[in-house]
Amino acid sequence: MARVVLEKVCKIFPGNVNAVKEVSLEIADKEFLVLVGPSGCGKSTLLRTIAGLEEPSSGRVYIDDTFVNHVPPKDRDIAMVFQNYALYPHMDVYKNMAFALQLRKFPKAEIDRRVKEAAEILGITSLLDRKPKALSGGQRQRVAVGRAIVRKPKAFLFDEPLSNLDAKMRVQMRTEISKLHTRLQSTMIYVTHDQVEAMTMGDRIAVMRNGVIQQIADPLTLYEKPTNKFVAGFIGSPPMNFMKGRVIKKNNIWIFDEGRAQVKIVEEMIPKISAYLGKEVSFGIRPEDIYDKLFIGSAAPENTITATVEVIEPMGSEVYLYLTTGMHSFVARVDAHDRAEVNQDLEVVFNMAKAHFFDCDTEEVIV
Repeated sequence: MARVVLEKVCKIFPGNVNAVKEVSLEIADKEFLVLVGPSGCGKSTLLRTIAGLEEPSSGRVYIDDTFVNHVPPKDRDIAMVFQNYALYPHMDVYKNMAFALQLRKFPKAEIDRRVKEAAEILGITSLLDRKPKALSGGQRQRVAVGRAIVRKPKAFLFDEPLSNLDAKMRVQMRTEISKLHTRLQSTMIYVTHDQVEAMTMGDRIAVMRNGVIQQIADPLTLYEKPTNKFVAGFIGSPPMNFMKGRVIKKNNIWIFDEGRAQVKIVEEMIPKISAYLGKEVSFGIRPEDIYDKLFIGSAAPENTITATVEVIEPMGSEVYLYLTTGMHSFVARVDAHDRAEVNQDLEVVFNMAKAHFFDCDTEEVIV
């Protein structure tokens, strides 16, 4: 397996399009790293640069401590799985998986052993004599992964491999890829725009925006301690709620004033938020940290506000309530037994210990 290191990698396309901006990143041997971000953030370009399909405009790429900037893709000993499968339509599954090994002049017995071993791992042994047109989308993706496995590369690169699958198959395939990583103990770099995929699959996640890595951390740290407003809003489903307001002090109590609603700032946050007294800040709170007052018994009145229900989305085990204070709209994720009604005024409680505050100008986290 391999350690992959990027040192100040930039990629500028014609027309001065700066797709990747001085990215420095180290992916440990046997690590599963996910690159996540919105479309156009540079994540696929970065992956293609590691693969050798794009040459960096500046910076250095190392695979297993070997400088590979000018090494062609075929000599980097990596395997890439694309979004569009890229299977040969005239070959059956066995030949699709064996083709790369045949080009490298592997012995026939070794090819047969590797193909059947990969097919067993992926549960496609019964499909080896089928052509791609006779396979479902999920089966084709398994074949594409199998074609990569048989090569036993130093690293696997996945470029949004599940985008063409339906929702149920995506869940199944991301579980299969995670199990595959555990079984193979290989280095994997996975690109996706789906933050749910990122959170459920990665050992670490690198969040990208406009060619720059915003934060690299394990999933729980990203969720609980985002470094800026972009990361906070991108990670989580439904996303974090944001409200603009001012930090004020009333009767020696520190308060966030949203304009029509006010909530008390917890004591632990005051040392960092005190510099913003009288100033505008961005307040963030996740939907699951907002509760219907009726379902939590006694609640601190200073953390309770009244909001109007605009939309209700039943999700089975829970309900998403879309509410408004008149100044800001926000989402609460509540228990399925909550029987709120549209246009109803509802008292909701904010768990202020889980709140976040961001600088309005820099969007960096305050606390």
